[in-house]
Amino acid sequence: VHWNVSGPLFSRLHAMFMTQDTELWPSLAEIAARIRALDHFAPGSGAQFAKLASVREETGVPDWRGMVEQLVEGHDTCARTARRVFKVADGANDQPTADLLTVRLNAHEKTAWMLRALLKA
Repeated sequence: VHWNVSGPLFSRLHAMFMTQDTELWPSLAEIAARIRALDHFAPGSGAQFAKLASVREETGVPDWRGMVEQLVEGHDTCARTARRVFKVADGANDQPTADLLTVRLNAHEKTAWMLRALLKA
């Protein structure tokens, strides 16, 4: 969706969205590797990801503010999920998963905070 952003903030928003992509895509590989290390198969298709997703998929073309609001919502959702799964990992004495979740939680909370600041402009 972010490819459709336009207006006077285009350059700044486009760069910010690209930074998000650059940070989020590699994190999927880290999560998939951890799932495999636990001897499970990681989801690998769009249909599998859609079935497991807790972040809603955008089907329209919101304005820049709507895009940023959705990103905040998505990061908040991911942070809540990380907190919930952290409790499971901690209870299972699974430090590598807990460590991965701590990194993801920090990234999602920080990004949500920065996006909220943008919305106050």
